[in-house]
Amino acid sequence: MEHIKVILLQRVAKLGHIGDVVKVKPGFARNYLLPKKIALRANEENMKYFEERKVQIEAANAESRAEAQKIADKVKVFSITLIRQASEKGQLYGSVTARDIAAAIKEQDVNVSPGQVNLNVPIKMLGVYDLSVDLHPEVSVPVKLSVAKSEEEAQQQFTTAETAVA
Repeated sequence: MEHIKVILLQRVAKLGHIGDVVKVKPGFARNYLLPKKIALRANEENMKYFEERKVQIEAANAESRAEAQKIADKVKVFSITLIRQASEKGQLYGSVTARDIAAAIKEQDVNVSPGQVNLNVPIKMLGVYDLSVDLHPEVSVPVKLSVAKSEEEAQQQFTTAETAVA
């Protein structure tokens, strides 16, 4: 299958920065980059359009990055506690999803979508997890997540995790 060229309108992890012309698979461009207005097809008309609007696009990106940086500076590290039912061995009945984490962060007055939450591994056990939330393609905030049966257990997990790090 042949790749197509697109012009990136914002930074995309593992792909490129604003203004880069990159080759991607047609499905990725058609289903993700183009509908979300993250990229334009790399043809002459769009190249001219991008060159004309490059300053505005970069200014808008800098503005949204600054906004995300303000939020990141304000919170430094999110500490989230999720109370879940689990077996005696700590196995959760169900799992913790990015949607659950995004909802918990929204309770702290920061608007985050589930797609911005980076789950490295599925969360199916009680414990403390280190995650990150991408507030902007160039701004990421670390998150400490405690999954526990009760608030008291969550506090104990956080203190145990902090003493283990020190």
